[in-house]
Amino acid sequence: MSTDINLTVESRDVKGTAASRRLRHGDKVPGIIYGAGKGNENILFAHSDIMHRLDTPAFYSSIISLRTPSGDQQVILREVQRHPYRARVLHVDFQRISASEKLHMNVPLHFDGGEEAPGVTMDGGILSFLVMELDVTCLPKDLPEYISVDVSQLGLNQSVHLSDIQLPEGVELTSAVSPGDEDITLANVAPPKVMEEEEAEDALAAEGEEEAGGDDAPDAPDASGDAQEKSSED
Repeated sequence: MSTDINLTVESRDVKGTAASRRLRHGDKVPGIIYGAGKGNENILFAHSDIMHRLDTPAFYSSIISLRTPSGDQQVILREVQRHPYRARVLHVDFQRISASEKLHMNVPLHFDGGEEAPGVTMDGGILSFLVMELDVTCLPKDLPEYISVDVSQLGLNQSVHLSDIQLPEGVELTSAVSPGDEDITLANVAPPKVMEEEEAEDALAAEGEEEAGGDDAPDAPDASGDAQEKSSED
């Protein structure tokens, strides 16, 4: 299971847009807890506290222990509403979890060994990460904080695919993965741009040489024939 994170919250008795606006002016953020067959619970917490937590990647894919006035509750983060252009959180949704019910979560990928990949260290290639998280299903006890992907053996023009990685025990890809998606590329090593430009220039130069060599040169005038005709006229 991913490492538990603790967060202390308060009960929220007031609801509505105007009430929420007043809370935000007081540096408080409204939120809600729902799920697991229980009623919704309105909560609030300090804005600085939740902003600090949201800067931690594990907060998005871990079991969170909310310390509420009614007792500790195990939850996962489901939604964060942010201000469109200010660094402010407007509302946060948490879902209660049950030990016997599977979770549907996005788990981040950690790419290991990129600094050792031969395509990078020997050939100067560029390592690119194309997928940063996977949509998985698992019981709370099996929820990983992240999934490791080994890229240490990638050479130039090589890639690692979804079918190449081993998922942790008890973790499955969700049904959102359609047929054929199991071979999507997670990371690859591409030639540096300079190399690509040089190869393109070489190809154009070679093509130009072939075209020049293949054209038939025009026939030169027969100087001796002209001389004979002039001699016969004299």
